[in-house]
Amino acid sequence: MDAAFEHSVDVRYRDLDTFGHVNNVVYGTYCEQARVAYIEEVLGLEDISEFSAVVVSLNIDFRSSVTEMTTVDVGVAVSRLGESSFTMTYELGQDGDLVAEAETTQVFVDPETRESRPIPAELRERITEFEDLDD
Repeated sequence: MDAAFEHSVDVRYRDLDTFGHVNNVVYGTYCEQARVAYIEEVLGLEDISEFSAVVVSLNIDFRSSVTEMTTVDVGVAVSRLGESSFTMTYELGQDGDLVAEAETTQVFVDPETRESRPIPAELRERITEFEDLDD
């Protein structure tokens, strides 16, 4: 995977549907787990509640089925930084094979007013440095 950040997620028995493969909706959860790990590790936030962004868009393109109860490796990258929003891309793989690609857009919101707000300068700086983005 090309992403600078990678997180492994265990495939659980409950993730499998009656056909013996991971149900499509579970891939969103795998992305979420990797996104939270990115926020904690790359941005250095110990309390996820400090991160006041919400997902406003999720797109997943499926490439092949996950049928083994091992792990899914999720590569995560921030591909775009806007004023109040940012886009993350994901590559999900199992045993070296690409199983899905995904993209989410998050918007920072003021916890009290629920209105969008600019990305905090400190977080913007950490993302820009980690991802080697031109801000």
